[in-house]
Amino acid sequence: MKQSLKTFALLALATAVPAAWAQSSTATNTAEPTDPKATEQWEPVPKIVTPGQQDSAPPSDAIVLFDGHDLSKWETVKDQSPASWKVHDGIVTVDKSGGNIQTRQHFKNYQLHLEWRVPKDVQGEGQARGNSGVFLASTGPGDEGYEVQILDSYQNKTYVNGQAASIYKQTPPLANAMRPPGEWQSYDIVWTAPTFAADGSLKTPAYVTLFHNGVLMQNHTQLAGETLYIGKPKYKAYAEAAIKLQAHGDKSPPISFRNIWVRPLD
Repeated sequence: MKQSLKTFALLALATAVPAAWAQSSTATNTAEPTDPKATEQWEPVPKIVTPGQQDSAPPSDAIVLFDGHDLSKWETVKDQSPASWKVHDGIVTVDKSGGNIQTRQHFKNYQLHLEWRVPKDVQGEGQARGNSGVFLASTGPGDEGYEVQILDSYQNKTYVNGQAASIYKQTPPLANAMRPPGEWQSYDIVWTAPTFAADGSLKTPAYVTLFHNGVLMQNHTQLAGETLYIGKPKYKAYAEAAIKLQAHGDKSPPISFRNIWVRPLD
């Protein structure tokens, strides 16, 4: 009996020591730091970007795509000829006969600012009322791309994933912040491009954050693929792409744009 008690005591001690050590080790590893410097990060130092005088003005690291003078940074989507939309009075107005236009430069991830105006005398209803779109990645004439809808959504009923600030045919906006026709609207967009594996399969999807007139409309919204007019969205592999503006075929008076700039985020 004495030998058994001695053996039991030794076994208990052998198991107790590792347990106590483990508790002590855990307590040591989870101890809160007492030095504030332990949570300070000093590098890399963020680059300096000088903001514009107004929120609509381009910051110092932006690429100005349209400054009210010319369309030298744009081309016709159909044949890459110079963009033929009408530049006047510091703005550019859609020429529906000239077709869609796109940036000559291609981008991946970026922040985009643009302002647009539906004419005060706009006519039509639904999708035939001040329709256009900004395509966040367009790789050619036959490419559907990824469209943020532009439309007169001021007292104009249509399907909600086709109204202003929607991801076209995918995600309705969180609200309707539309100003009346004749007044300028603003879009501020953060585009996170999709990425693809070597075989063309999707690695990570695209995301859009969008403010319309300063109001959040898309909150890091995940896209299911390109924004198709008919059918289910799907992805098509690309590396970089142009930003496209749409000359929609409806019969309402054409819309206008101003103050377009982009900040590449790669």
